[in-house]
Amino acid sequence: MHDALILLAHGSRDPRWRAPFDSLGEGLAERLERPLRLAYMELCEPSLDSVAAELAAAGCRRAEILPLFFAAGRHLREDVPGQLERLNAEHPDLALTLLPPVGEHPAFVDALAMIIESRAHPTASR
Repeated sequence: MHDALILLAHGSRDPRWRAPFDSLGEGLAERLERPLRLAYMELCEPSLDSVAAELAAAGCRRAEILPLFFAAGRHLREDVPGQLERLNAEHPDLALTLLPPVGEHPAFVDALAMIIESRAHPTASR
């Protein structure tokens, strides 16, 4: 395994909160050619630490981390970069790279517009 993608979500104690992320991960894994893993910042497993250890043990050389956040707040500006610095030192053969959050990607607006339009009721008037 040479290259992987980690989807990073915040995490929650509520198992119902996690269900859409599990579904998203399964759907994307079927479409992507590289290995995909889900990781959570806190409150549920697997953590970013455990996913990094798993990928390193499997011989993965590089993993990009795609935050499933609308914007980069304190977690993405401070917490995760500090964690990646530590993880890159712990797993020197695995290069972890943090990508911008999905909400900052130009295609996000198009995807959101498509979702809104698909749920709109064309016969409803305001």
